[in-house]
Amino acid sequence: MDHQLHEIAGFSTAGGEALGRAVLAYRTWGALNPAGDNCIVLPSFFTGTHRAYASLIGPGRALDPDRWFIVATNAFGNGLSSSPSHSGEAPFPVMTLADNVRAQYDLLFGRLGVKRIALVSGWSMGAMQAYAWAALYPDRVERLLPWCGSARCWPLNQVFIEGLLRTLEADPTPERKAGRRAFGRSYAGWAYSADYYRNERYRERGYSSLEAFLASWEEDYVPWDWRDLVAMLETWRTAQPERLVPGADLKSYLGRIRARTIVMPCDQDAYFTLAESRIEASLIPSARLEVISSDHGHVAGAPGRIPAVTAQVERALAELLNS
Repeated sequence: MDHQLHEIAGFSTAGGEALGRAVLAYRTWGALNPAGDNCIVLPSFFTGTHRAYASLIGPGRALDPDRWFIVATNAFGNGLSSSPSHSGEAPFPVMTLADNVRAQYDLLFGRLGVKRIALVSGWSMGAMQAYAWAALYPDRVERLLPWCGSARCWPLNQVFIEGLLRTLEADPTPERKAGRRAFGRSYAGWAYSADYYRNERYRERGYSSLEAFLASWEEDYVPWDWRDLVAMLETWRTAQPERLVPGADLKSYLGRIRARTIVMPCDQDAYFTLAESRIEASLIPSARLEVISSDHGHVAGAPGRIPAVTAQVERALAELLNS
């Protein structure tokens, strides 16, 4: 097993639902320093695990394990941490971003001996958790770098998620294999940009046609338990300030952040749009906006996927970590 498990007994969600035994899967690189303040947190993204960030970690890089204690966590529902597919909880409770971050806090500050977080960063739903970390624990987080993600689930994002949920619900069979195939095909339309499809950029990855490309998206989701997909989508969909901090709106939620921040949206991201990232960055007291330009849209930010984008993200990480 390439990860460890942290168990929390008697875990209750922000919505008051009980999860008898919460399990958080994680992996670490490097060592915690005596002051306990060299920790970097990388929360996982939708259908991702701690393994996805390994491509960004190494000696001499921004995320250097010889300098930093790096902790990559797995979100509830991703199949490694507590998930409907194996938890035995029926129904599985809705786990918000706040629930995920509270469990990660218990791991870091209760088990691993961390005193302060040097940086929290992530892509996509990992970015959403990073925002939540900085807003929920402003005195614990020194730096924040979310890329291709948002602090909340904006209305267009909700429409996208509703469509995905309906594809699964439309398949009445127990395994919902046809639903998962439709899920993958629907997802593909949002993951890249119009320019990407118009210019047939998928051929650069070896696909002979658009149909072959879409078929590969179907196959990506067939191995997933549909219940886990729903659990992660519920975490994504419920990313609303008032669900994370009682009585908060977006302005007051982001106004809590004290971390030095670089917000990095992609200019052609259909999920987490540049316009909405501009709004969010303007509400964070010490934030700077740095735009990623790519016709790969949201997928541009996938860790290690597009070398030029990876290099841009790493430069921003290094800038923050050296400040």
